[in-house]
Amino acid sequence: MPASILKLSVGLAGAIALLAFAAPPPVRAEDKPLWEFGLGVGALAFRDYRGADTSHLYPVAVPYFIYRGRVLQADKEGIKGKLFNQPRLEFNVSVNATTPVHNNAARDGMPDLRPTIEIGPSLNVHVWRSANERVRFDVRMPVRAAFTVQAAPRSIGWFFTPNVNMDVRDVAGLPGWNLGLLTGPLFATSRFNEYYYTVAPQYATTDRPAYRASAGYAGAQVLASLSKRFPSYWVGAYGRYDSLSGATFEDSPLVKSRGYWSAGIGIAWMISHSSRLVPVPD
Repeated sequence: MPASILKLSVGLAGAIALLAFAAPPPVRAEDKPLWEFGLGVGALAFRDYRGADTSHLYPVAVPYFIYRGRVLQADKEGIKGKLFNQPRLEFNVSVNATTPVHNNAARDGMPDLRPTIEIGPSLNVHVWRSANERVRFDVRMPVRAAFTVQAAPRSIGWFFTPNVNMDVRDVAGLPGWNLGLLTGPLFATSRFNEYYYTVAPQYATTDRPAYRASAGYAGAQVLASLSKRFPSYWVGAYGRYDSLSGATFEDSPLVKSRGYWSAGIGIAWMISHSSRLVPVPD
């Protein structure tokens, strides 16, 4: 992991670590299945890459999986585990992916962008909970390594996305409807930014001068999601705004849009669940 990203992650963790050892408010518990599984369909609309001016609509499969173990858990926030039995600290596995980019006008004559997968740890700090846990406020610090998806995967650097997250249960008095709000900056290594925004001299044209992207600030994001679990199915939707203003690669000729929206929607039907019940905070 690059030292600059590691130092920033450790610095943020240290600044809020004391909050992790305060006792959380008492909450009620109810029995729920140890695991639940569902599968469905959805659609995503987003840009070819961050900063592109062309969008596509993609159909996607929507898996739904919940695991409520004592130490290891999995839900809409990812795979996570309790750290040192501290209820305020969690380690998650953070995952992201991108689609391939073909026939993009800004990259005409340049190599296509392969699909990528990003994976890495995330330190999550539960900063505040309301007395009934209807409102939750967290600080999350995911650090992900990125790889191209091909016969011989290639590492393309690291991505760091610290953010603040608020979850509201039964939002606006609507039982079962959950609202999620997230915002934060993005940082990337030079190799990551070069993969998307560098223009090598051999690909330079009169309208696309040579450019080399550098490491550092990669913009910011704001995301809102809304979901509800019904007895036999789950529905969810999200909207995300990305800003590249002030990014270290903002002047790249491949950046055609410095601010844009993306969105998605999905539905998953419950297929099976565990007969074993475990207590879960209400």
